[in-house]
Amino acid sequence: MMSTEQPQTEALVSRTVVSPIDSLTDALSTERRLLDELIAVMRRQRNAVGSDDLQAVDDSVFATHRVLVTLSEARRRRRNLNMLIGQREDLGIHALEDALGTRMTPALREARDELHGAARALSREVAINRRVLREALACGDLYARALAGASEAPVYGGQPNPNVRAQANTLLDRRI
Repeated sequence: MMSTEQPQTEALVSRTVVSPIDSLTDALSTERRLLDELIAVMRRQRNAVGSDDLQAVDDSVFATHRVLVTLSEARRRRRNLNMLIGQREDLGIHALEDALGTRMTPALREARDELHGAARALSREVAINRRVLREALACGDLYARALAGASEAPVYGGQPNPNVRAQANTLLDRRI
């Protein structure tokens, strides 16, 4: 009678064992790539605002949301890895060297430094976009007021004054 069982060695799938430190290095690299993607989205958003491309601005908002959700998952992975290496879940990247001691690898150090650099770059991009968006909103508000002939900020919910006549320097008659 022939045996249909294969030897155990053939039935096993070869697997690569990755250390928790290597996994942490990969997690930090993944977070850095996601931050780089956010930086690119911030730049596209700024260009879209500059060219008055509302669809591209809208697309950048959805892209930002998508990347932030993925980044949240990557950070959850890092928290789990922190616990796996015997550290606090919320261990910051700057505390890695002290926490790991001799287990800190050059690759992990490089991934940590790249993540920190990407975070700083993203912070600068966000600050620039905030200024650009504030200015765009202010200019749009001023333009809308000039278009409507209003000299001060509109009061929403108020009743229009029927005695107000269109001024010569307005583009539209507000009474319409």
